Amino acid sequence: MDLNSDSHVPKYAQIADIFRQRIARGVWTKGFRLPANEELATEFGVSRVTIRQAVDLLSRERIIEAQQGRGTFVTGTVRQDRWLKVETTLSDLAEMYRDTSPEIINISESRSDAPLFPKDGKPAENYVFMRRLHSRQKQPYCVISIYLDEKIFRRSPKRFRNETVIPILSDLRDPVIASARQTLTIGTADIETARLLRIPLNSPVAEVRRVFTAKDRTVIYLGEVTYRGDFVRIDMDLRP
Repeated sequence: MDLNSDSHVPKYAQIADIFRQRIARGVWTKGFRLPANEELATEFGVSRVTIRQAVDLLSRERIIEAQQGRGTFVTGTVRQDRWLKVETTLSDLAEMYRDTSPEIINISESRSDAPLFPKDGKPAENYVFMRRLHSRQKQPYCVISIYLDEKIFRRSPKRFRNETVIPILSDLRDPVIASARQTLTIGTADIETARLLRIPLNSPVAEVRRVFTAKDRTVIYLGEVTYRGDFVRIDMDLRP
């Protein structure tokens, strides 16, 4: 299994996170005996010392326990922290983002286009592009690329640079958001996403594409979001 060698996260911590995922998903259940360190070292292409460091880390968390002469066993469970609900109403989505701390990775205030599909609506004359990292309680949980109608951005450039965009848009009276839709797909983290979200390369992620239009079908906002998969929860009401 390949690890992200370019990540600032040490390899033993990446491996420990993979172990947590296996335990959380029930691949390794309580009482399961882990493969020998030599076997795990071969699987991840690292030294046995690195595997021992990963095991020691989870031992301190009381998730696994190394028993002399017997091996290493799963003794606990991983606390589920899937607080990030993929909301299905605009008001709930805006509320979820209100306690988020955004950090701009890069910004272009003179972009003329956005990657729109014909069914999305009419493009605005110009867009401001922002790529941002969103965190909650200092823990990054998503990377987002935003294309915002430049005319709207110019009304409150300082707020749009320093606050999350959706709560500001939802409070606008002109233009009113006439339609808002989002599409969710499951993917894996590439090198940049893994580095920013502090997760192993190829970890599961949720990819969401959001499009907001005004009454004349002008696309005023396009957001392409990548969420950490281990934070996401989806609740749906099924129609009878």
